[in-house]
Amino acid sequence: MRAVRIDEFGGPEVLVPVEVPDPVAGPGEVLVRIAAAGVNRADALIRSGVYHRAGRPPLIPGVEASGVVAALGEGVSGLEVGQRVMALDGVNAPGFYAELAPVPATQVTVLPQGVGLTEAATLPVAWLSAWYCLRHLARVTKEDTMVVKAAASGVGSAAVQIAAQAGARVIALAGSAEKAAWAGEFGAHATVDTSAHPDDAEVEEVLRLTDGRGADVVLDTVGGPAFGRSLRQVSHGGRVVALANVALAPSTVDTRDFYPKNAAILGFQLTNLQIHGYDPRNDLRELAERVAAGAYRVPVETVVPLEQARTAHELLERRSNRGKIVLAVADL
Repeated sequence: MRAVRIDEFGGPEVLVPVEVPDPVAGPGEVLVRIAAAGVNRADALIRSGVYHRAGRPPLIPGVEASGVVAALGEGVSGLEVGQRVMALDGVNAPGFYAELAPVPATQVTVLPQGVGLTEAATLPVAWLSAWYCLRHLARVTKEDTMVVKAAASGVGSAAVQIAAQAGARVIALAGSAEKAAWAGEFGAHATVDTSAHPDDAEVEEVLRLTDGRGADVVLDTVGGPAFGRSLRQVSHGGRVVALANVALAPSTVDTRDFYPKNAAILGFQLTNLQIHGYDPRNDLRELAERVAAGAYRVPVETVVPLEQARTAHELLERRSNRGKIVLAVADL
């Protein structure tokens, strides 16, 4: 089969198209014929060797994908060959930058009609992360005002929509005027261009937009120095959800920024959640059904062929994209 492999850690140039033997489905596994694979920050971290569970080269990256069931391993029930599915990397890192991938059946979710395979390839990581953080951790309701950081990213644009559909007032923060305006198209009630409001000015703008009280929920998808600002932007009794550190920098926290407000800090990491027993299928099924019903719009900015994974990673690391980048593997 065709695949893109990493033989040594490094920059996008280490993503090399190769031919490798077809895998088979082991006990409890589903062999998925891949149509499309989402491109994520985790893929870039795996490629560069700084991901917490990257393993050692040679390895095939890719943590989410869509496709059809090609074969079922021993003991698998409830799925059929030919079904359209989406799959999540989960704990075993099967690697979706390839034409075929064996995946534990617990990481495979059947797609409803009305969801295309390209958009489905973006749901298992970014959308599921936003969904879990808002629905299960922060429990966002129509009574809340919510700040979404990096709102033009995959997670951010999903979170804006999920929060807005829940009835919350959404303040979308993004790194340029263009990105902020784009995030506003997904239901944000106010937008902030953080390039025009750096550091303390960002905090002051959020406080201004909330009449000085701060936001009930802050979704921090950035980490690093931005996390300290998130603590200053949250209201009395509010919740800060931290799910990433794309800044790859330490966060300096002053406890006086949150404990006097009785605020809660909630952490989220999808892989660790699965290691400790989380089954993503029900949440992914509900997400896909809402996409099929038109409640959410899945923005895919760029689709490139599998062999051009290097180009996809270069685009990702420039941080100029709005929404998701997807690798097209096969027309299924």
